[in-house]
Amino acid sequence: MKKKTLSSIVATAVVAAMSISTVFAQLGNDLNNGTACGCPAVGSRTIVDLATLGTPIVQGGQNQIEIQHNVHLTCDNIYTFSKKIFVGYHDTLTIDPGTVLKGVNPVPYDPNQSPCLLIERGGYIKAEGTADCKIIMTGSNDPLDGTYSMTNVGDWGGFVICGVASNNLLSAYNYGSGKKGSKWNGVGYIEGADNSLKTMWGAGDTITLANGQAVNIPTHFNDNDNSGIMTFVSVRHAGALIGTNTAGNELNGISLYSVGRGTKIENCETIAAADDNFEFFGGTVDMRHENVMFGDDDFYDFDLGYSGRMQFNFGIAGDTLTGLHSTDNGYECDTDDQSAAGYFPGDSTTFKPWSLPQIYNNTLISNGHIRPTADNTGPAAIQAKEITGGTFINNVFVNFRSGLHVAQARSNSTNHGDAYDNWTNDKTDVYLVKNGGAARYHSLVVKNNTFVHCNLTGTPQAVPYGGATYNPLPNGISYWITKGVMTHNPGSGNWTYVDATPASAADTLQFCQDGNTHPQALTGIDYTWSWNTGHTALTDKYHAVPSSNIPLTSTYGCNTTTALYPPADGWFERVSYRGAFDATKDSWLANGYAIPVASSLRSDNPTDLNNDGITNIDDFSIFIGKFGQKDQ
Repeated sequence: MKKKTLSSIVATAVVAAMSISTVFAQLGNDLNNGTACGCPAVGSRTIVDLATLGTPIVQGGQNQIEIQHNVHLTCDNIYTFSKKIFVGYHDTLTIDPGTVLKGVNPVPYDPNQSPCLLIERGGYIKAEGTADCKIIMTGSNDPLDGTYSMTNVGDWGGFVICGVASNNLLSAYNYGSGKKGSKWNGVGYIEGADNSLKTMWGAGDTITLANGQAVNIPTHFNDNDNSGIMTFVSVRHAGALIGTNTAGNELNGISLYSVGRGTKIENCETIAAADDNFEFFGGTVDMRHENVMFGDDDFYDFDLGYSGRMQFNFGIAGDTLTGLHSTDNGYECDTDDQSAAGYFPGDSTTFKPWSLPQIYNNTLISNGHIRPTADNTGPAAIQAKEITGGTFINNVFVNFRSGLHVAQARSNSTNHGDAYDNWTNDKTDVYLVKNGGAARYHSLVVKNNTFVHCNLTGTPQAVPYGGATYNPLPNGISYWITKGVMTHNPGSGNWTYVDATPASAADTLQFCQDGNTHPQALTGIDYTWSWNTGHTALTDKYHAVPSSNIPLTSTYGCNTTTALYPPADGWFERVSYRGAFDATKDSWLANGYAIPVASSLRSDNPTDLNNDGITNIDDFSIFIGKFGQKDQ
């Protein structure tokens, strides 16, 4: 056999590892997506217009398509659509693993004609992709060969599901494109589309199908509502303006309106969305193993009474790229911009639902920006806004301007109820504990989270939103928790954040005693990274997994805290570490996600070729195979 010294073998292995790492840093070459399950190569598939599989309808003066029977999409085709495609009441859209769908924006661009795919109330989607055979929804300009820049956002509308689970829409609240009418509590039109029967969500009304059949949507919410199943679905380059050419009327990567917990959405992702990556408008749907990357707004945004569960989700922000903004918050948390009171439709005795999600073991990495681009003081890891509650435990947040930002605009009003009122331990104000008051003492729980490098500072800057001035935190002072100052615009009825102020000493102590740690750095986590010139590959990769698991307990800065686990409800997995990844195992992002930089989510060990955390004979076997050497 040929002989080599150990040092030369190791040196060559390092070169091999560097070469493999470069390949892993390439963004999403999916020309062979689906071949593992018998699909032809993407370039050899037949182009099929999805509109030919549905029935033309007219909604809002637009030519649109409704799937009014069960339709089955197969992976030997690429399905294009240039119109709004609706999956109708009691109809099912089945999408085989490995299938590709492409939205086609009009040229020249016309927001009234931008395409989207929407599951109506009572409609059903069955999109069960696998790790080897993703279902891809992207724009028509994406060649799927890894050369399409991540700066391309808004190439088509996006994916939407409408359901009948709980929300807190009130007749006094004109949300998005508008409510159905003054008497329709609990029913609204989606943001970013025309006001039509096909874009309604919530419960408590009667709709008429295109064939004239009247359908009674339940008058009471169904939190177990089932709109279908989605696994390993990748939604890319979405978020175009729809319905009107004004900011704020765009779709997101994936928009979920009153979607119930009977719906399964796992191992899905959004890439390069022009607005939020995932946005929840009420509902109870659960989320696990989701991935969001390089979007233009919030990672995960919930509002209007969302109360689902989240665990093992990941996100990373884009940077200052041409065509992208700064990305905003990790979680933007809201309940209702207008009112602190209300009731379920058809029930005048039950207090309306607040947003009370349960969020455990997620990891989000921001880009270090300190300037907001929209209607809040972000970027914050947790941007807790009006009247919101919820539980955030055992999460890891990295490189945000601030860790926890709690609104307090209504803290001096009659009912109170902003996030600060619901979070603080301060019991001196009777509204915090009074029965029937709007504020709900300890309804916002933020405990045992790790905030890495989330105290960014800078000089005051003008904000392009409303002409206000944004004042970042003072240089040289670490504020991991901040409080919001807002102004009210009577014309629009909106509350606008214009500033952030440091938390009090008591607030900071509570933040620490609740087990929240805030190291400036954490071994194994590297949040600095860079693109190539085409924004298609990472020339300097990030690392999202610590070298060893972060324990649930903490002695950081104040007292020792108690380990907190998710509820033993059969859905949550009870793990003994913080964040979305187990440092002792291979990352769940290693398989089935659009951008295979998952290798960089583990320890940065150049000789650990299979990224299992150690260098051993398995890595040597990879090295041998790479260079074709054999024992003789």
